[in-house]
Amino acid sequence: MQDTNVLEGKRLLVVDDEPDVLGSLREILDMCAIETAADYETARELLSKNTYDAAILDIMGVGGYELLEITTTKGIPTLMLTAHALSPDNFVKSIKRGAHAYVPKDKMSEISSFLEDILRPQQKRSKKIGRWFNKLEPFFEEKFGTYWKEKSDPEFWKKYY
Repeated sequence: MQDTNVLEGKRLLVVDDEPDVLGSLREILDMCAIETAADYETARELLSKNTYDAAILDIMGVGGYELLEITTTKGIPTLMLTAHALSPDNFVKSIKRGAHAYVPKDKMSEISSFLEDILRPQQKRSKKIGRWFNKLEPFFEEKFGTYWKEKSDPEFWKKYY
């Protein structure tokens, strides 16, 4: 069950180079106050002028990792949303660099649930992978293979899981 109270009125920055993705996220997250950017420069400018409760960043096409560095420095909980950069390496890289969640665009319709998870007070302070991962683990296993975690960065999994 979704607790939309957690998201009600939250200020979000959503960055993606696909207009249809920006439109879909605006519809799905209509309980939030959303600002969008379709490129790195616009997003960087918005981040320099405004405060946000959370950010949703695409990785490819918009300088997602560079923007993640900015959001992490500003203490903005950040969810990485990707299709083309969907891989175990990018999963680990995103979390290590400060992302609070790594979500495939295939699961975009459930994004409010993942945002709720990262915005809960106990999750915002935690370095561990949160409940969002438990919801997505079957998807990742199907996409990457059953033993994908064991094949990726073992030290990462000891620290974050």
